[in-house]
Amino acid sequence: MHVAVGIVAGADGAVLITRRPDHVHQGGLWEFPGGKVEHGESVIAALGRELHEELGIAVRAAEPLLQTGHAYPDDRRVLLDVWRVTDFEGEPHGREGQPLVWASPGEMERYTFPAADAPIIAALLGEVGKAD
Repeated sequence: MHVAVGIVAGADGAVLITRRPDHVHQGGLWEFPGGKVEHGESVIAALGRELHEELGIAVRAAEPLLQTGHAYPDDRRVLLDVWRVTDFEGEPHGREGQPLVWASPGEMERYTFPAADAPIIAALLGEVGKAD
């Protein structure tokens, strides 16, 4: 499954994370917002569509951050296409009733994420280290 993932950061560097519904795969875990890239859809189009559906924001600009793949023990495979959202319109809110939190990269360890998100968190922590 090809997934577009958005890293939405506030002016203070905190990153928006959302909690997965309990009834879905990896339910109850925290994640970076995004969703499945549909057949024939570009990654950037999927990112814009998913962030509007989930958070009510319109992506105005984004840049690729990384791509990472992961195979879960239940034979599910994901390719995460991760983009840093550099400009958006609107105030993010959980349009699907999901909780959301602004967390600094250093606070990410307080939350439990799917294993596939580990390289994203590592990249965000590496960026913080570069800024110090």
